[in-house]
Formats: sequence, C-alpha cells, structure tokens
Amino acid sequence: MYREKRVTRRAEACQELSKQMRSTNRGYRMAKRGESVAQTRQRIVDAAVTLHGTLGPAATTIAAIAAEAGVTRLTVYRHFPDLDSMFAACSARWMSQQQPPRPDHWTLIHDPVERLAVALADVYRFYRDAQAMLALVVRDAAQIPTAQRNDNAAMNAQMCGVVMAGFRVRTGPRRRRIEAAVGHVMAFGTWESLCVEQGLDNDDAVDLAVTMVTAVVRERRR
Repeated sequence: MYREKRVTRRAEACQELSKQMRSTNRGYRMAKRGESVAQTRQRIVDAAVTLHGTLGPAATTIAAIAAEAGVTRLTVYRHFPDLDSMFAACSARWMSQQQPPRPDHWTLIHDPVERLAVALADVYRFYRDAQAMLALVVRDAAQIPTAQRNDNAAMNAQMCGVVMAGFRVRTGPRRRRIEAAVGHVMAFGTWESLCVEQGLDNDDAVDLAVTMVTAVVRERRR
C-alpha cells in the first residue's frame, strides 16, 4: 500500500511538473512571437525612414518599403493599415533620432532680439543637421497626409509664437509685419536660401535674419 501511494505521488508530481513546463514553454513562445512582431514592425518603420530620406515621401511606395524591410506588402499592411499611421510612425521614429529645437528654453530669454537670435541659432542648427530629410519633405509636402502637415504647421506656429511673445506687440499692422518677418526667417526655405544657395554659415545667416527682423520692428517706432 505504501509503495502504491509513493508511486501515485511521484506520478502526480511528474504530471504537475510537465504541466508547468508546458505552460512555461507556451509563455516563452508567446513572448518570442511578440518580440518578433515588434522587431518586424520596427524594421518596416526604419525602412520607411530610410526611403523618405533618400527618395522622398512621394516616391516611397508600400512595395518599396516592403522590399527595403525584407517583408511582404501584406505584412506592411498588417502593421500599418493606412498611410496616416505609416507616416505618423515614420515621423516619430525619425524625430526620436534628432535633436529638435527647444522653444521652452527660448522663453527664459527676456530680451526679444536676443531671444530671436537664440531661437534662430537653435532652428538653423536643426535645419542643417536634418537638411536631407527636410528638403525632401518640403518638396513632397502635397503628398504628405493632412495630419502630418498639420503637426508640422503646429510646430512652426509654436516656435514663431514663442519668438513673437518676446516682442510684446499685441495687435495691428505692426504686429502683422513682425509676424511675417519672423515667420519668414524661421522657415526652412529661408535657411536653405541663405545657407545652401548663398553659402552662408549658420552664424552669418542668423545675423542677417536678425537684422532683417529688427529692421521691421524698428520701422514703426520712428
């Protein structure tokens, strides 16, 4: 009798151990599968970033992304069912690899002209670092999803708003002229004209841009 009970306990213990091992293996397989799915998604996003920075958004097709990532087009669609979600993930991934401007730091500077100069130095540094991608994005702006264009416009509006807050001009024609000048010098196209087409370095471009804006600021004070 004692021997039979001992055999039964051993059998039950073996069954329990086998059950635990199956559960552990199942959890391991699920974890590996989740890791594989995440890695595939990241590979697709990285492929889109690469193509956006070399071919441009307009020429970046799902087929091209799939080929660059080494997956099928169906796999791309499983992860990104529409263009907006693809662009959002691509933009977030690319931006995470950059050092974007920091408007929150500009607010610590009270003198409006000095704030403008610091802001431009920060923005122009970003433009030079990200020139290749930004040039293609601006070129293909019409093909970029509306949500992404709105995000870009909101970022530009925020930067210009922080600079304009330093001038403390609330309303009227003078404010509109200063806003136009600030918006112009903060634009990527202006940096591209000054530094790429005209060959200025960032410091000279900042000095010239500040001179242009301060001329408009002082114009109405005479």
